Amino acid sequence: MENEAQNPAEQARQNDADAAPESRPAADAPRPLGVHVIAVVVGLEALAIAAMGVGSIISAFTTPMYSAASGVFLIVLLLALAAGLAAVAFNAFKGMRWTRSAAFVWQLLMVALAVPALLEGNTLLGLALLLPAVAVAYFLFTPKVVEFSQRTGAQNNVM
Repeated sequence: MENEAQNPAEQARQNDADAAPESRPAADAPRPLGVHVIAVVVGLEALAIAAMGVGSIISAFTTPMYSAASGVFLIVLLLALAAGLAAVAFNAFKGMRWTRSAAFVWQLLMVALAVPALLEGNTLLGLALLLPAVAVAYFLFTPKVVEFSQRTGAQNNVM
C-alpha cells in the first residue's frame, strides 16, 4: 500500500526530506556574524555565572552560613543555570531553532537587572549588563540569524 499510516516523527522526517533545498539551511553555509555574537555573549554569561557558582562553593566552606539549605540551593541553581546557558550558547552556534527563545528570555532578564542598576547610579554595571543584552536581542531577530537558526534535532549535522 502506497499511503501507509506513519507516526508523526516519520511524517516530519519525510516532510523535511521533501522540502525544497532553498528552504532548509545548507550545512556548509557560513555562519552570520550575529550567530558568533550570540554564542560568544551567552557563553561569557554562562562562564560568569559558573564563576559565581564556584565562588559560592568557596564561600560556603570559608564563611559561616545562616542557612545551609539556602546556600546549597543557591550553589545548585547557579551551576544549573550556567550549564543551561552553556548549552544555549553551544547550540546557538550550531543553528538550533530552540536556542533563540531561550537566549531572548535570558537577555530580557539581563535588561531587568540592568535598568535598576542604571537608575541607582551604578552606570558601569548597568551598561555592562545592558549593552550585551541589547546586542544579542538585536541579532536574534536579524533575517540572516533567523534563517540560519532553523535547524531541529533531526537536522543536527552542523558542527
